Amino acid sequence: MMNLDTAAYLDRLLLMYSNTFNIYKPYRIGAKEYPAYGYFFSHNEKYVLVREINMWTTDAYEHILFMETETFTEETLAEAEGIIREYMEPVLVRKGEELPPPNHMYSYLNVVILCAGPVTKEFQKRIRHFKFEKGYQFNIRGFSRGNILCVSLADREYYSNYYGRDKKKMFKRIFADVEQGKPGFDQVMEESGLTPFKQEDIPV
Repeated sequence: MMNLDTAAYLDRLLLMYSNTFNIYKPYRIGAKEYPAYGYFFSHNEKYVLVREINMWTTDAYEHILFMETETFTEETLAEAEGIIREYMEPVLVRKGEELPPPNHMYSYLNVVILCAGPVTKEFQKRIRHFKFEKGYQFNIRGFSRGNILCVSLADREYYSNYYGRDKKKMFKRIFADVEQGKPGFDQVMEESGLTPFKQEDIPV
């Protein structure tokens, strides 16, 4: 069984996410640079007979920030929680306003932590119990939900809070993909003659 590093794991993971997300590399929050960020947007409309009669319109969003660390510490967890509460929700969802844009249905806010070392049982428990959910105008303007998703390369395990548990199969599969030498995001982009999105390209 080969030793894996966070960069190799991330490279394959980004390729999986790029099927449905725009991938931005790198991504800066304040003075700190993170390896990547993913953005997903879905717009749905319902009409009656003709397009002029619109019954409803809904917009759904998902944001993913990827971070790497050698050791999972108290500061690691605090940083992930702070990104969700103090940056993703007010900046990416509400864009500094009191409410999200009209037709906002939901925003999922994910921080993916790739840890080279093991994650203690105490931190596993705290990740599982993490909860962030915020409604707007009694959910008439939708809601935001935060998730912490963590991979330990040393343990080859995946840990998350309740709403991140459905991604476990995909995250665990990445270990085998990397060992089998399957291509990653950078290789596919290079072979396709493409480059990742830049932070300044993000829709406002």
